[in-house]
Amino acid sequence: MTIRTRKFIGTFAMFFWLVFYALVVMAVGGQYVVGHGILIELPFYILAGLAWLPVAMIIIRWMSKPDPA
Repeated sequence: MTIRTRKFIGTFAMFFWLVFYALVVMAVGGQYVVGHGILIELPFYILAGLAWLPVAMIIIRWMSKPDPA
């Protein structure tokens, strides 16, 4: 698979991952976190704001692999 194809697929994978992640975090946050005070909300928002990065890094690493020779 060429790098161009991987980037095309990876772009859609990243988009769908972020949409799915945002919807899940909104549902969890709205159900269990909102209204419980700053000591619960702040760590949740920090963790939720960073938790999508490992999957995004995996997708980006896969997308940027060089073409096979």
